[in-house]
Formats: sequence, structure tokens, C-alpha cells
Amino acid sequence: MTWLSEFGRSFIDHLIEEVKIGDIGEEINEGIMQVKHYFDLGGVKFLLTDAVIVSWIAIILVILLTSFLARKPKMVPDGKQNIIEALVSLVLSTCEGFGMNRKEAEHVAPMIMTIAFIIAGCNVISAFKISPPAKNIAFPVGMAIFTIFYVLYISIRFVGFKGFWTYMTEPMPGLLPFKVLDLMIKPVSLSLRLFGNVFGAFVFMEFLYILVPIVVPGVFGLWFDLTDGLLQAVVFSYLTMSYIGEIVEIGHERQEHPELFVKKKKEKKTEAQAANA
Repeated sequence: MTWLSEFGRSFIDHLIEEVKIGDIGEEINEGIMQVKHYFDLGGVKFLLTDAVIVSWIAIILVILLTSFLARKPKMVPDGKQNIIEALVSLVLSTCEGFGMNRKEAEHVAPMIMTIAFIIAGCNVISAFKISPPAKNIAFPVGMAIFTIFYVLYISIRFVGFKGFWTYMTEPMPGLLPFKVLDLMIKPVSLSLRLFGNVFGAFVFMEFLYILVPIVVPGVFGLWFDLTDGLLQAVVFSYLTMSYIGEIVEIGHERQEHPELFVKKKKEKKTEAQAANA
């Protein structure tokens, strides 16, 4: 009875300590602050943050999960194989819907799914009360910059420089500066959308853990930690496919119907001569 009474008293004390509300601002600030550590390598200092460590943990877990799902494929797919095949089919059909042909869709699908899986893993890891990497602005900015360079590279590879130039100068060459500005804004939009949603959800969940640490955070976490994290990965990859499709669709139109673009140039030249006359 003595052991049981001491256990009960200790349990109640810890429960009160957990429920007790202290300085909310200070506790939230402590939660969102990133952990930094510098280490020397050959006399050069390198910065290691919690975002880097958690990113690699999430990436390793994603690799293990996808390896398990894709392990030993069968002619007649079973449950786990059905999952991965359904995801691949969804990505392929979405790419084709954005104007890519089947071969191009199959080429970009592995990269699109890799981006989606990494972002999803890094976001969902917050369900285990681990700080998500995307709350550090460097993570979404890095992902967005990598993505826009991939979009430019793969689009030019599919339709060539002529097709890309057609995209940049259609429907009129005067829009070229705005198209360049659009390409600069896209990574900003991708990074801020990912950062804003993940950071906002993280702060909100920290607030709930401080005010009502029992039951309620778990219920809200089903949305903010799991569903919203997966949704942001879907949105990021969906926009990546749409950016590639914008360029590829016009490039294909030029390749298939070059006479339309020659006709447009002649009409513009005739209009310019008429205006000068």
C-alpha cells in the first residue's frame, strides 16, 4: 500500500505539472526555436541543425517504407503492391492531364513521387512530437529552388530550347519579362506555402499541448500533423507537375503544328508594316 500510495501521489504531481499553464509565450518560443550545433571538419566550421537531422531521419524512414511496398513485385499484385501501383497510376494520369505524353510522364514520375514522399515524411514526423524540418524556412526554400531548377531542366529536355522559348514568348514577345518574373515567383510561392502551413500547424499544436495536454491535442493532431502534412506534399508535387505541363504543352504544340506559329509571325509582321504605313 505504501508503494501504491507513493506511485499515485507521484502520478498526480506529474499530471498537475503537465497540465499547469506557465509562460505560454516562452514555452511556444522554446518549441519553435531550432537546435543549432557547429562542428569542425578540417578546420572549417559546419552548421548542423535539427532540421537537417530530422530530414535525414524522415528520408531514411521513407526509403524503408517505399522499399517495403515495392519489394518483390508480383504479376498479380497483393495489398501493398496495389498501394504503390495506385500511386504511380495517379501520378502518371495527372502528368498526362497536364499535357505530357506517356513517355514523359513515366520519366518524371519517380522524381515527383520522391519529392512528395520526402515532404510527406518530413511533415508527418511531427505526429511523434518531433519538430518538422519545414518550420525552418531553409528547408522549404531549398526544396522550392531544387524543384524549379528541375522543372526548367526537364522541360527543356522534353521540348528543347525552341519549345521553351515559345512558352516564354507566347502569346506575344512583350510578355517575356512577365514570364521571367513568373518563374522567379513560383519557388517563392512553393516555399512560403509549405513553410506557412507547417509552421502555423506546429505553433497551433504547441499551443494545444500547453493549454490542454490530454486527449485534445491527439484529436487535432490527426489533421494538423497527419492530414495537413500529407496534403502539403500533394499540393507541392501537384504544382510541380503543373509547372512542367505549362511549358511542355506549348512546346508540343509547336512541334506538332509549326505552321501555326509561322502564320502568327507573318500576321504580326503584316500588322506592323500596316501600322508603319
